[in-house]
Amino acid sequence: MAFALLTSVPPVFGLYTSFFPVLIYTLLGTGRHLSTGTFAVLSLMTGSAVERLVPEPLSGNLSGIEREQLDAQRVGAAAAVAFGSGALMLGMFALQLGVLATFLSEPVVKALTSGAALHVLVSQLPSLLGVPLPRQIGCFALFKTLAAVLTALPRSSPAELTISALSLALLVPVKELNVRFRDRLPTPIPGEIAMVLLASVLCFTSSLDTRYNVQIVGLLPGGFPQPLLPSLAELPRLLADSLPMALVTFAVSASLASIYADKYSYTVDSNQELLAHGVSNLVSSLFSCFPNSATLATTSLLVDAGGNTQLAGLFSCLVVLSVLLWLGPLFYYLPKAVLACINISSMRQMFFQMRELPQLWRTSRVDFAVWTVTWVAVVTLSVDLGLAVGVVFSLMTVVCRTQRVQCLALGLAEGTELYRPLRESHKLLQVPGLCILSYPAPLYFGTRGQFRRILDWHLGLGEGGKGAPKTDGPPGAAAEPVRVAVLDCSGVTFADAAGAREEEAPLWFHEHPLM
Repeated sequence: MAFALLTSVPPVFGLYTSFFPVLIYTLLGTGRHLSTGTFAVLSLMTGSAVERLVPEPLSGNLSGIEREQLDAQRVGAAAAVAFGSGALMLGMFALQLGVLATFLSEPVVKALTSGAALHVLVSQLPSLLGVPLPRQIGCFALFKTLAAVLTALPRSSPAELTISALSLALLVPVKELNVRFRDRLPTPIPGEIAMVLLASVLCFTSSLDTRYNVQIVGLLPGGFPQPLLPSLAELPRLLADSLPMALVTFAVSASLASIYADKYSYTVDSNQELLAHGVSNLVSSLFSCFPNSATLATTSLLVDAGGNTQLAGLFSCLVVLSVLLWLGPLFYYLPKAVLACINISSMRQMFFQMRELPQLWRTSRVDFAVWTVTWVAVVTLSVDLGLAVGVVFSLMTVVCRTQRVQCLALGLAEGTELYRPLRESHKLLQVPGLCILSYPAPLYFGTRGQFRRILDWHLGLGEGGKGAPKTDGPPGAAAEPVRVAVLDCSGVTFADAAGAREEEAPLWFHEHPLM
């Protein structure tokens, strides 16, 4: 319901988005621990599109009927964005583009989710402090929001600050207890449910909404909306918004699915995930839902609660269904600050991924650089741009690594027919006048020059070979000058036209005779 407000639609549409997509993903998804529904980053992106298409009137003073008409237009725009992103993901599924998930390396995945969690945290600050702030969009939106929050601190509500502090004081320790004593507790302590009940009762009995202007959820209409096809005329205008949302949906969902799949030792099908989320967004848009994806908050809640299969989604659907049909009036006095605190406390696992950075630094500094660049890009730019920066930088590191492969001189193991690198043992034999070189790397236009320089160095030819040793073996291993060179290319995984050109080797040896 809090994320629905970020989307500039009434809170009840957040419940719809927490019901229909979850039901569809339960039937089609492959992520056992994944929970779908409202996601703060997507809600912010959708809200910016909705505000641009259906802006608030300059007067600001709307009658009840005018407010209903404005809300209906905004709901239609949000549903059209969901329809467009769902159609794009189905197109990606038809083209079997789930392979794109292979380009999401583990550092990119964890940095993306950690950075997105920070966006979630900052997006909840206005509700937590009780200060209405205009939405910040685009690059550096996180810092703009922080600056706006700091400026608005003097106008914050003491009542809502107290509610937020008490809520976090209850939720955070309960989270830690559930994690620390997971094996001893028969069931996790329902801290969120207790907090919602306590806050609602306190707000009702003390009239906090009228006495201290505490923001509450308000009336939730019962039942479901009538199925309605979004305005297809708006789709061309929304394509620029639907495409990044489709990419963010797939990236976040694939990254979360891969994290928990690795943790619990099972596999996910990336193409099936595209189908599941595409159908989920497309069908749910018919019921006035806004764009949805796998969610950081509810996925963490699901894992902490012990959910291990997609059936957990059915139970959450039953809970939302009961709220829509019967329990909606009970949430009338629920402070929005409590919802913000629940979302913030649920991000603990994603923030704790930063504790792995020292180990990552010791294991691979390249992966550490990928993690850092991706996280900084996600935080400073935006989730979609940060994802693009992370993937491109990760691929660049792969290309750079192909430039650093060593060409090894081989020698014969005595009494065998096996050839091993000379530097592994001084007992390896080298045939006089013969140099055997192994090149265990791709041979393409990017490594072609490096390949020639390596040959120059090993064979003592050209400018690169002056004064260089002729073999990798111990001094004096080759009593005669090298007359014959043998290239072992069994380790070449692929070669392009430049690397595989047949006349390349004869031409090179013609220009650089060995004797």
